[in-house]
Amino acid sequence: MPVKKKQPLLLGAHMSIAGGIHTAVDRAVSIQCTALQVFTKNTNQWVGKPNSEQEIALYKEKIAAAGIAPVVSHDSYLINLCAVDPENLRKSRAAFIDELERCEALGIPLLNFHPGSHLGRGEEEGIKGICESLNIAHEATKGFAVKSVLEATAGQGTNIGHRFEHLRAIIDGVEHPERMAVCIDTCHIFAAGYDIATEKGYEETFILFDEIIGLDRLAAFHVNDSKKGLGSRVDRHEHIGKGAIGLTGFRLLMNDERFAHIPKILETPKSDDLHEDVENMAVLKGLID
Repeated sequence: MPVKKKQPLLLGAHMSIAGGIHTAVDRAVSIQCTALQVFTKNTNQWVGKPNSEQEIALYKEKIAAAGIAPVVSHDSYLINLCAVDPENLRKSRAAFIDELERCEALGIPLLNFHPGSHLGRGEEEGIKGICESLNIAHEATKGFAVKSVLEATAGQGTNIGHRFEHLRAIIDGVEHPERMAVCIDTCHIFAAGYDIATEKGYEETFILFDEIIGLDRLAAFHVNDSKKGLGSRVDRHEHIGKGAIGLTGFRLLMNDERFAHIPKILETPKSDDLHEDVENMAVLKGLID
C-alpha cells in the first residue's frame, strides 16, 4: 500500500509591499513563511499605481522560487460593495474590479475582501447590494482565474458577514457562485459568537460551517487571537495564545487534517524586524502534535 504523503504546513503572515510587491516575498522568505498575504496597491488610495511589467515579472520569479502557493491578496479597506452613497459605491466597484485585475496579472488566485457595511439599510438590502456589485465585477472580468473570497467578519458596526448565513446568501445571490470562496478569520468568528476556544465549540462551529457553506468553499484562514471576548462583535487582533481564544482553539486548528491544505495567515501586530511573526509562528508550530 502506498504511503500517504504528508501535506506541507502552509503558515505565514501578511507582508508589507513597501519597495514593490516583490519585497513581500523577500520578507516572507526571510522568516521561512510557507504562506503569504499581500496588498497589491496602496490601501489608502482609491486608485493605485499600476504594477509595471518588470514588477510583475520580478514578483512572479520570486514567488516561484520561494514555492509559496497559493498567495492571498487582501483588498483595500476603502471598498464597501454595498455603500449607500452612489459615488462611494461607484468607486468601490471600480476599485474592486481593479483589485481583481491586479491579482490576475500577478497570478494571485485569491482576492480576500470584507463583504461590506450596510450603514443602516439593513442586512437584507446590504447583501443584495453586495451581490449586485460582485455581479458587475465578475462580468467585467470574465474568464479570470482569481476567486472572490468572502471574509467572515466580527460584526462590528453594520458589517455584514458575521453569520455564516450572510456568506451563504451572498454566494447564492451571485450569478457565478463558482468564482466565490470563503476565508475564516479566527478572531472575527470568535468575536461574532462562534466559540472556537473549546473543543465542543470548535467542532460545532465547523459542523455548522459545513452545513451552511460547505468546507469545500474554505480557501484561507486568518489566524489571529482576539483582544475581546466571545460574542463581543469587536474586531481587535491579538498575538496567538495571548487573547480570549487562547491556545486550545489554535491547537485544534493546527491539528485538524481537514484544513492541512489551507493557508493559515497571521494578521497580528508587528515590527519592521518581523520578530512577532516569528514568535507567533513558533507558537502555532509548537501546538502541532
